[in-house]
Amino acid sequence: MNSTTIQVSKETREKLKRVKRKGQTYDDIIENLLEISKKATFFNDLDRIADTGEFVPLDSL
Repeated sequence: MNSTTIQVSKETREKLKRVKRKGQTYDDIIENLLEISKKATFFNDLDRIADTGEFVPLDSL
């Protein structure tokens, strides 16, 4: 695996350490957080579409 160094504040590093489980790497944690963010964005978009009436059911096309 190619790797790089990213800078985070000490506070952020401590937060990451608190959610880290045995055997997990920081890369694993960040990947999980990115996946959670992606899913949250998707569901937020669905909520926005439903709230604004942009949604068109397929059977009405």
